Amino acid sequence: MKKLLSVMILCCCSIWAFAQGTGLLTGHIIDKNQRLSLPGATLRLSPGNHYTVSDQQGRFEFLDVPAGNYQLEVTYIGYGKLSKSVTVSAGRNAEQQLALEAGGIAGKEVLVVGDRLRGQAKALNQQKNNPNVTNVVSADQIGRFPDGNIGDAIKRIPGVTMQNDQGEARNIIIRGLAPQLNSVTLNGDRIPSAEGDNRNVQMDLIPSDMVQTIELNKTLTPDMDADAIGGSVNLVTRAAPNGPRVSATLSSGYNPIREKPIYNGALVLGNRFFQNKLGAILSASYNNNDYGSDNIEPTWKKDDFGNVYLEELGIRQYFVQRIRRNASAALDYKINPAHTLYFNAMYTWRDDRENRFAYNVKDIEPEYDADDKITGYTGSLTRENKGGVGGNRGKNRRLETQRVQNYSLRGDHLLSPKVDLNWSASWSSASEKKDGERYIEYEFEDVPLTMDIRNPRRPTVTPGNVSDGDFSFASLTENNDYTNESELGLKLNLRFPLSVIPGQKGRMRVGGRLRLKDKERNNDFFEYEPLDEFGTLDKMPLFQWNKKTFQPGNQYVPGRFIAPEFLGGLNLADASKFEKEADPSEFLAVNYKAKESIAAGYVRWDQDITSRLSFIAGVRFENTSTTYDGNVVEEEETLKGTRSVKNSYLNVLPGLTFKYNATDNLVLRLAATTSIARPNYYDIAPYLNIVQEDEEISAGNPELKAAYATNFDFMAEQYFKSVGILSGGVFYKHIKDFIYTYRNEQYNTAQFAADFPGQSNPVPAGENWSYTQARNGNKVKVYGFEVALQRQLDFLPGFAKGFGVYLNYTFTKSKADGVYNGDGEKRSGVTLPGTAPHMFNASLSFENKFFTARVSGNYAASYLDELGGDDFEDRFYDRQFFLDVNASVKLTRQLRMFGEANNLTNQPLRYYQGIRERTMQAEFYRPRYNFGFKFDL
Repeated sequence: MKKLLSVMILCCCSIWAFAQGTGLLTGHIIDKNQRLSLPGATLRLSPGNHYTVSDQQGRFEFLDVPAGNYQLEVTYIGYGKLSKSVTVSAGRNAEQQLALEAGGIAGKEVLVVGDRLRGQAKALNQQKNNPNVTNVVSADQIGRFPDGNIGDAIKRIPGVTMQNDQGEARNIIIRGLAPQLNSVTLNGDRIPSAEGDNRNVQMDLIPSDMVQTIELNKTLTPDMDADAIGGSVNLVTRAAPNGPRVSATLSSGYNPIREKPIYNGALVLGNRFFQNKLGAILSASYNNNDYGSDNIEPTWKKDDFGNVYLEELGIRQYFVQRIRRNASAALDYKINPAHTLYFNAMYTWRDDRENRFAYNVKDIEPEYDADDKITGYTGSLTRENKGGVGGNRGKNRRLETQRVQNYSLRGDHLLSPKVDLNWSASWSSASEKKDGERYIEYEFEDVPLTMDIRNPRRPTVTPGNVSDGDFSFASLTENNDYTNESELGLKLNLRFPLSVIPGQKGRMRVGGRLRLKDKERNNDFFEYEPLDEFGTLDKMPLFQWNKKTFQPGNQYVPGRFIAPEFLGGLNLADASKFEKEADPSEFLAVNYKAKESIAAGYVRWDQDITSRLSFIAGVRFENTSTTYDGNVVEEEETLKGTRSVKNSYLNVLPGLTFKYNATDNLVLRLAATTSIARPNYYDIAPYLNIVQEDEEISAGNPELKAAYATNFDFMAEQYFKSVGILSGGVFYKHIKDFIYTYRNEQYNTAQFAADFPGQSNPVPAGENWSYTQARNGNKVKVYGFEVALQRQLDFLPGFAKGFGVYLNYTFTKSKADGVYNGDGEKRSGVTLPGTAPHMFNASLSFENKFFTARVSGNYAASYLDELGGDDFEDRFYDRQFFLDVNASVKLTRQLRMFGEANNLTNQPLRYYQGIRERTMQAEFYRPRYNFGFKFDL
């Protein structure tokens, strides 16, 4: 890193010496009426081939401009063209403040650009001028005011679908590639993961109110972090305005599934001070959503005779309250035209309170006749509550607190007419904490059962006559879980002119990046034995489940459960009432610590070949060093010791991207790039968990390699002057060393001795146990295409001019090689988990001066989510279709009234096992409605 800094400083000094006879042209572009910055504007100086693009703050700079008189021309989709005479003097900065008028001429008609189209215009201008394959979406473009989280907006982007949790979009899938193959950044800084097992960023933690623009990078350039095989989502927060800004949103809604209200509020304040040198913007939001879900979870089994039946059936009802609070701030200080500093801060805090009532039919055993046909079943029935401590914080619900924070300081500096430098320092963290999560379970064993699987989408298992008095106390537990990840990031970039083609623009960039990460999971778990017997269920305070409103159907009869107030009111610390004992089997194997440092450097060369054809060539080097500490556990509860493993590897990542402006509005892009996906944290932790009773072994794999992808992309984009785009492209990815879950049902004593030398061997000679571990497959091929249309129908007459369409479709196919089944045999015809083959978005909107409305549909086909030991055990995420409607009316110039309805299709979260008809999980949420007011000054 020191050598890299020395080279940069030497370059600065050398280039400074050659700065004679040239000057700078810098400035700022805004919307003339709204005084908002305009990012992505194209600026050209004539004569000569001098051009640049405005950044997120609307700022621009021309480096190394020969002294003289020029004509400055600015073009922006949806805005009128601006032309202005400027003079550049040697060694000086000719600063310009430019204002564009929304609208302009489209054909023979005057184009009228409303509020929503202004946001759409900003996004399309940035997308058009980006050098790589991207999709850019503004918050206004989505047409929704108080979305609960940013995931609902992201799923509208071509090639994106989301995995849901409790009805909210959580994990992002890009071009059919699973969440662990993608990355999420905030203003270019990585967002840590609050989850203990993986690197997934929970998108439902991030409110949409704080985001100004969403950038989806589908191909990478050498100056970007490389760990994004599917793509990288960059969330750009609000920038300081160019004048006074006040915005407020207040709304309320209704959740039919639990008949509870929704409360939303947001506030944005901004202005510039000290003769416009200091800009500041503060924003805050609040979302309180009290809802829930209805769920069934069957588990299927095939016996040695080919009979298929349920070995377990879970029926669950959730009562969930999520309160999300967010505060963010952005400051910029213009020291002088050549030097600007920026500070950003973001803090999100979410409380997730949950009661879960779970009726389980488990340990189902079939009874056979002489012909090996099933004649009946027996099993155990349980009624279990999940809850938490009483009081104002817990409210008798399990309380899960998640916090994400990010702080960054950066600077942009023009060191001379030929050289600019930018740097940043950031710190971020994400944590998830559960305090006092309680479970109480009552059980009735050895019950004769009747099973009906004629409709495997809604299978039922019914006992004979059962009463509350048949259920006896089984267990009472409490656990406390904590996961935390933090990251310190440092970045330095240097840019200077370098062209090998006379008369054409060329730029060289070099830079370095350091990321220092810490990850820890520290859970505990305790069992409590009441010293005074609780007795049978009928003698306890009970909660009655209303089966009539249960979404999967009233054929599911769960019965009554322990009242949440009773569970939350128990004083488990009272030794005169409860005997406390730790249960290490629940936490020893999952706890670990990890340190990861990533040091990166890159070289990027941008060169124009002609006035229309350019390329980016470069290479990135990323060195990853890891230290992981995990536990060695035998008999589920005996800590035999710890394992500590260190690893280091270097990835060399070349890339080449071409961009061809065939016309002023037709852009062609061709890219050959490389990228990686690092293993999930827990997969690489060196734990070993031995469960002798079940003859099962699971282990981490410190030898896991990062998956390495070679990517090829071609994209064509036709932009419309009337704010729109028609695009289409193809992509191909060759992924080496992809990661999957390996299962071996024939694991023997010799294999254990080879895998874990020095460890006591638990597998008896001659026996076969079950073994599970994350492993690298050989290779996987992913390919597909995408098409998109975004167009205002301004060519239609009269009233119809206000309609607009938004359509996109993505096809993805994959083929994996090197996946082995539970018998150690290589599987064929396997797809990469997470690869959704079909994704489709359709939206019809209308806008005039007073009214806007949108109807939106989102579809994703079913896909393999998790590989089982064989195709019978494979887990699939079922297809889903969401229908949403929203509208707003302008009451005054500053005030709007709006309403929205989400999930009108009552789309469930559904998994199936092996074949589509065989439900593994079906969870329903019902629609959601929201109404309110938005004020903008």
